[in-house]
Amino acid sequence: MPIWDQLQETIRFIQAKVSDTPRIGVILGTGLGGLGEKIDDAHPISYEEIPHFPRSTVEGHKGQLVFGRIGAKPVVVMEGRFHFYEGYSLAQVTYPVRVMRALGAEVLIVSNAAGGMNPKFTAGDLMVIADQINLMGVNPLTGPNDDRLGIRFPDMSAPYDQKLIGLAERIAKAAGIRLHRGVYAAVTGPNLETRAEYRFLRGIGADAVGMSTVPEVLTAVHGGMRVFGVSCITDVCIPETLKPALLEEILRVAKEAKPRLTHLVSQLIEQL
Repeated sequence: MPIWDQLQETIRFIQAKVSDTPRIGVILGTGLGGLGEKIDDAHPISYEEIPHFPRSTVEGHKGQLVFGRIGAKPVVVMEGRFHFYEGYSLAQVTYPVRVMRALGAEVLIVSNAAGGMNPKFTAGDLMVIADQINLMGVNPLTGPNDDRLGIRFPDMSAPYDQKLIGLAERIAKAAGIRLHRGVYAAVTGPNLETRAEYRFLRGIGADAVGMSTVPEVLTAVHGGMRVFGVSCITDVCIPETLKPALLEEILRVAKEAKPRLTHLVSQLIEQL
């Protein structure tokens, strides 16, 4: 079934359950689900109920779409995302972004857990994403283009909205939150990188690396959305001092960073 027809089925299902029109879409990454606690009048819908939605298989992801309000702003929040390494196509991975846009969302806020390669970073720091590098070898926009969803050749000179970045930096400064700017590189995973790969990534200008975000951002820009992205640096990946990374430690660091990330994103939404 063409994606446009899938979207019509999904939207009809959701609008039968939720009356509000979300203006802001949010994707929460590994261990970063604290924003869900900030949603007023929350109406969660399990991914398993939604027509054409994939199923999240990643530890720490709730797997539900939550509608409600943060402050006075109507939002739709993904508690758990999908990844290429799970075996999904990028059309499936980015389908929720298409749904958010079709529901009326004009802004996408995306978060992730990432390995930091910038020596100025420490575990638990937050990094606002200023730019990205796609090293996944695939792109969600390949194949026939449906002009109803976006133009054939979207410009990517500024995928992340500079006004939103500036606002986030002011919020972080006022709250005493350590917030870097950096470049995020996306790889397929699910393995973590070798020492040589970390050297390569740092050499081409990446400050952090992860296994998500870039496909969703490409899709959001294609659909005409403004985008803000932030990474939680869960481990520092300096080749000369590299130690084995444990999922338990990554989740622990992400949990400790949750209050800072939640404050940053909730204030950003309220001040939009």
